[in-house]
Amino acid sequence: MRRAVIVSKAVLAVIGTWLVLFLAIALPALLPERWAYYLISPASVCLWMLSMLVGPVAVCWKLRSWIRAVPGYSSRLDG
Repeated sequence: MRRAVIVSKAVLAVIGTWLVLFLAIALPALLPERWAYYLISPASVCLWMLSMLVGPVAVCWKLRSWIRAVPGYSSRLDG
């Protein structure tokens, strides 16, 4: 059960990161056409694709203590 909670928290962090990155690339499309090219250029799309791979790893590393913490589970085994 503990492992399922940890995996679900990690999956939640990855999906949340991807959602934020998707909104970051989608929202500039609402701006005027002349600004959209500068915000969604080929270089920025390449950086966005790279962040889709590296971002979840960085978020999981940053939130590792939250991911490992399972409510109601004591890490000590009282013998």
